[in-house]
Amino acid sequence: MEYLMLGLNNVMTFMNLAAIVVGTALGLFVGAMPGLSATMAIAILLPLTFSLPTATGISMLASLYLGAMYGGSIAAILIRTPGTPAAAATVLDGYPMAQQGRAGKALGVSLFASLVGGVISSIALLTVAPVLGSVALKFGPVQLFAVAVLGITIIGSLSQGSTIKGLLSGVLGLLLALVGMDPVTGSARFTFGMINLYSGISFTVALIGLFSIPQAIRLIEKDQKVITQVNKFKDRMLPTMKEIKQIIVTVIRGSIIGIFTGIIPGTGGDTACWFSYNEAKRFSKNKANFGKGAIEGVAAAESANNAVVGGALIPTLTLGIPGSSATAVLMGSLMVHGIMPGPTLMTEYADVTYTLIWALLLANVALFFVGLLFTRLAVNVVKIPNHVLAPIIVILCVIGSFAINNSFFEVYLMLIFGLLGYLMDKIGMPTAPMVVGLILGFMLNMSLYQSLLIGRGSWMIFLQNPISAILLLVALFSVIQSTPLFGWIKKKIVASKI
Repeated sequence: MEYLMLGLNNVMTFMNLAAIVVGTALGLFVGAMPGLSATMAIAILLPLTFSLPTATGISMLASLYLGAMYGGSIAAILIRTPGTPAAAATVLDGYPMAQQGRAGKALGVSLFASLVGGVISSIALLTVAPVLGSVALKFGPVQLFAVAVLGITIIGSLSQGSTIKGLLSGVLGLLLALVGMDPVTGSARFTFGMINLYSGISFTVALIGLFSIPQAIRLIEKDQKVITQVNKFKDRMLPTMKEIKQIIVTVIRGSIIGIFTGIIPGTGGDTACWFSYNEAKRFSKNKANFGKGAIEGVAAAESANNAVVGGALIPTLTLGIPGSSATAVLMGSLMVHGIMPGPTLMTEYADVTYTLIWALLLANVALFFVGLLFTRLAVNVVKIPNHVLAPIIVILCVIGSFAINNSFFEVYLMLIFGLLGYLMDKIGMPTAPMVVGLILGFMLNMSLYQSLLIGRGSWMIFLQNPISAILLLVALFSVIQSTPLFGWIKKKIVASKI
């Protein structure tokens, strides 16, 4: 209680509150810009915090991280271009809602879900961080392999239309994730002699190309009058009480998924949003509405990716293990200020740690009010003519791709993925399964190598560990549940009861 009050007193100063508001606003701006990521923004802003007190600088960076997670949904909903990788799942139902004239409602549901997810994860970080942080120690290579396998089962449920095309897209994503240096042998794989591919394919570059470039081409192809009519913003933004009751269970479930996904190092919001979306669809009574403008789909994705922020900070603060790339940069900023993250952080540096946690909680409140104002302004992007908006998207994609490694190779790679995404769209092959494959491919490959080394080549290692065994059983059930045979048996059971 003494540490809690110390952190609360520190965060309530004018400088720290101003840092939270400024960081949240910057995060919203960065998140809304296609191609820019929270990690990139934190890295760029880090040198500016050197002259600030440690608690103030860290609070600003954490607020930026949180704001960017919501900001990514703005572009995802309005122009079908995720501002951040964590907003990829939001596209599936957010953009169809915008096409139906419900852009305001989609953004309002996203803001509400982000607020609830962020508050729940902040409370979890504030109250049970030491307990939950110990969970991360139980996830070694064997458990991570099971997590990756469970994630791959999502591909079946994300396949709109043809399941075969969805599976092919997912397999292609897994194969692309293998490009680069073999993590064990050190030999090059599928690089074709190009040294730039030795480090693998950047997930951010692939995501920018797959989602942004095809959308720019579609804007040019479509009739401007139709686009203007579709994207009129006249509906109410905040959800009604009836709609809140409809999505509250989904939001709470997504928040819990986001917290525990964030705790596991190496996952993050891009993984959590797909997990949450898949579970929301699994438990929904109207599965056919998903992908066509279901508010539960938007709520599931956004609650999860914002809850990841608090979850990812749990192992970062308590164990010194970054839960995501953004928290890795945050951990680096702590080290630059002379603070070493780890088990002693919450006692030796309690003033900074609890100030950061309270700042994250207050950043959710700032996110709600700043988000209401900023989102209204951001909607003006849909009023830009297609022939102007399309080149802007392409330019932002080029800037975002180049800024990753200051290399034009990433720009060319992004354009290649853009053309691939456009061709896939033309033949009706979904890109979402490919995204899942790219996310999980490297983790699956690395954890499989390490697990077999631990088990001395025996595959029984995955069944001997209780955590991995349970996760693999859940994955097996998920696969069986998505098969036509399971659907036929379910219909027979229902029919017999009637």
